[in-house]
Amino acid sequence: MEVEGNFIPSHVRSIHMIAACGTGMGALACMLQDLGYEVTGSDHGIYPPMSDFLRQKGVRLFQGFHKENLAHDPDLVVIGNAVIRDNPEALEVMERKIPFCSMPQALNRFAACDKKIILVTGTHGKTTTSSLMAHLLFHAGLDPSFMIGGIVKGFNSNYRLGRGDYMVIEGDEYDTAFFDKGPKFMHYRPHITIMTGVEFDHADIFSDLDHVKSVFDAFVRGLPETGRVIAAKGEPNLEEILPHSPCPVEFYGHRSGDWAWDDHRVCGVKTHFCVKGKNGFKLDV
Repeated sequence: MEVEGNFIPSHVRSIHMIAACGTGMGALACMLQDLGYEVTGSDHGIYPPMSDFLRQKGVRLFQGFHKENLAHDPDLVVIGNAVIRDNPEALEVMERKIPFCSMPQALNRFAACDKKIILVTGTHGKTTTSSLMAHLLFHAGLDPSFMIGGIVKGFNSNYRLGRGDYMVIEGDEYDTAFFDKGPKFMHYRPHITIMTGVEFDHADIFSDLDHVKSVFDAFVRGLPETGRVIAAKGEPNLEEILPHSPCPVEFYGHRSGDWAWDDHRVCGVKTHFCVKGKNGFKLDV
């Protein structure tokens, strides 16, 4: 029943989000509102700054989880990964057979469908790396979109809808929803994948390091042949997984790899370094 209802209709006008005040769900709610959809949301903890941010965007919020929050008959319900199976609104969705989806499914359909996704993955360093990538694309004049798990300096937001070809997404290895226990990053088909490293984390859902490595291995094996992986050099767990990639892999690192940086120095509020790459590429930053 849950699988049958897990789809996005061809025509969507109104969207309700269960657990709307989380970092990712809140960003998605604002994106959808900016794209012209009528967005409502509910959560058990509605408080600033996220509550103010959502309301300023025009998102109508309901305090607590109640089946009455669905009385306006939304066309689609996005269920956050913090929502449990017996949540009153989730039960109402199943009972009334309202179409529902997860956060990454909605992001893919409504914001990333026509973009070249740059997916940043790894158990640590994703937010920082994603922010740097978005910053570089923006200042290169490529007008990127992004969805990142932290407020990005210079944008004062964790999301952006740009008109350029690229969208930067922080690819989370945590599970997707109660109806989809696979990692969120499995929902994306990246043009470029950046991998920072694989270590043991999220002990609430992963039993050990081998368990973590297994989901990253499955992700790498499923990458499109037309894609490209840019991975941290000298990470043993990555080096064990990456030979299974069907697409080309390049490495970055300090003084080693296909893309290497060196000569790091701080001058006042600025940081300078030199990047060396393939075919004699060299750039002083």
